[in-house]
Amino acid sequence: MKCKKYTLSELATIKYGKNQKKVVSDNGNIPIFGTGGLMGFATTALYDKPSVLIGRKGTIGKVKYVEHPFWTVDTLFYTIINTDIVHPKYLYYVMSLIDLNNYNEGTTIPSLRTETLNRLEFDIPSIEEQEIVLSCLNPIDEKIKSNNVINNNLEEQAKAYFDKLFVVNADPNWPECTLSDIGSVIAGGTPSKSKPEYYADQGIAWITPKDLSVDKSKFISRGENDISELGFSKSSATKMPAGTILFSSRAPIGYIAIAQNEVTTNQGFKSVIPNENIGTAYVYFLLKNLLPTIEGMASGSTFKEISGAAMKSIPTVIPDANTIRLFSNLCEPIFKEQEVLESENKHLSTLRDSLLQKLISGEIDVSDLVF
Repeated sequence: MKCKKYTLSELATIKYGKNQKKVVSDNGNIPIFGTGGLMGFATTALYDKPSVLIGRKGTIGKVKYVEHPFWTVDTLFYTIINTDIVHPKYLYYVMSLIDLNNYNEGTTIPSLRTETLNRLEFDIPSIEEQEIVLSCLNPIDEKIKSNNVINNNLEEQAKAYFDKLFVVNADPNWPECTLSDIGSVIAGGTPSKSKPEYYADQGIAWITPKDLSVDKSKFISRGENDISELGFSKSSATKMPAGTILFSSRAPIGYIAIAQNEVTTNQGFKSVIPNENIGTAYVYFLLKNLLPTIEGMASGSTFKEISGAAMKSIPTVIPDANTIRLFSNLCEPIFKEQEVLESENKHLSTLRDSLLQKLISGEIDVSDLVF
């Protein structure tokens, strides 16, 4: 492709998000986005044209494409795109290839400055060639979106069944207990960052809350970094089996995922290994249901955290074995299908990014593509 170099300031105008308090409403239908994703709904839009959203503060590593009216809070930038030069989604794709963490200028909290972003340079082809690239990538994105819709529907089905069995029709005779009677509550640990030999490219899977903030999947196999056997032995990290429910206990409280294989975590978790007679599905939805209670028992001045002792003492009940079994039997095929679709989406995302790189670099000549 024949490209021309543009700065981001030539391709788009970066705008600050705004406080959502005056527009947020239970009756709103305009999505409100923060760095963590959807925060609620508004009664009016901050912007109503396709835009690339950029994390300004906190989570800054990824960008998001939105093509419908939206509102963003002040931790996000949104963009007014010069569509005479670049298709909004094409800008999203080329920006998604950049690790914005490399442009962090925050001291205690990661943050980006408009002056720095405006100087970023991109090689942009003609609108016609951009459209050819998009025609290659859009079907992959549509498949990913379709898989997400299926997974969300499956999640709603399982959640509705959990509510029916264990909330609406809960048996008042079920014995009271604490979370420690449901499963083993496990904290994590971090090997010294000053010892590079404590970390490995292909070592023991080690998960941090940041990993769950970046990867919103229900199932997780490993995080950004692995630890070595030496690092494991020199830390308080604990190996936990597949099926463990990972629960972030601080900054923030309440990220939840299911371990696909043996994993360890840092100290930002109070994970739960379900008792054999209880099972993963029940504990997963139980923790989601107990989240307000857990947050209410958290303490801390700088940021809220739930301690191991407090986590173990969270009050709950033990349902009868038949009801647990009924729920587990329904969830087993649902969880398996969700895991398969999430795996497929990760493969498709890798394929899309690889194809994008080849199209942009000219390794694949768009002039040879016919649609």
